[in-house]
Amino acid sequence: MHLGFIGLGHLGKAIAGHLLDCGHTLTVWNRTPSKTEGLKAEAVSSPREVAAKAEIIFVCMFDSAAVHAILTQEDGLLSGDISGKIIVDLSTNHFKEVPLFHALCGQKGGVYLEAPVLGSVVPASQGALTVLVSGKEAGYEKVKPVLENIGKNLFYLKAPGLATKMKLINNLTLGSFMATIAEALSLGETIGLAKEEILDILSVGGGNSLVLNAKKNKLLQEDFSTHFSSALIYKDLHCLQDLAYEEKKPLFTGAVVKELYGRTFEEGIAQEDFSAIYKLFKKG
Repeated sequence: MHLGFIGLGHLGKAIAGHLLDCGHTLTVWNRTPSKTEGLKAEAVSSPREVAAKAEIIFVCMFDSAAVHAILTQEDGLLSGDISGKIIVDLSTNHFKEVPLFHALCGQKGGVYLEAPVLGSVVPASQGALTVLVSGKEAGYEKVKPVLENIGKNLFYLKAPGLATKMKLINNLTLGSFMATIAEALSLGETIGLAKEEILDILSVGGGNSLVLNAKKNKLLQEDFSTHFSSALIYKDLHCLQDLAYEEKKPLFTGAVVKELYGRTFEEGIAQEDFSAIYKLFKKG
């Protein structure tokens, strides 16, 4: 199938690359054109051109402001004819912005599906993400075969906004687990244990988790090249705090963990992988 793809950051490029491996062809656009290099895909000069060439267009942006821009800018997706086309937004948005995106696409005759993913670069390159989807069921059924190429697990949560809210809730556990593992590792080193021994014990003890399994080598090697940045988890936890505020629910661990990731900006490591939070605890 011929697909459109907009947004080739770390995650987006991994997903796009796997779609190509699955036999699809792509027309792509990225604000920084150099990020299209290495993909055997047709690169065009605007989101509008992507929409003109594909019936299904994937979007993978940093935040809701970026999604809004590629939808509504002068040469954006909605500046042309999108009648009958489906925009699959893989971004993690602010839940308050998502209803607007559904409405804007619907007004132009298109279908918007919010489809945030769980997982980062490695599972994306293997087609092993988890995809949460909200939006029109007919649109979901049409794109489901393609989503099955990138997602090992698909969850259809019909009502607009639910997929986005659930993604934020998931990232409460993601950020909290990572911070706890990093602090435990630092404390274990302080009492004289080797890093590898600590992580081996945590892996079969209380630290056993998808997070530790995914980040164990990064912690061992202190290779914090970015798969999912601290800046992104900080953004997501900020959105989660807004969700808790709207629901009048306290958010104890989420608030503390968000501020820990906020410290990564002061330390100049916010663009590194979020496992680099280990550096905060190691530094003391």
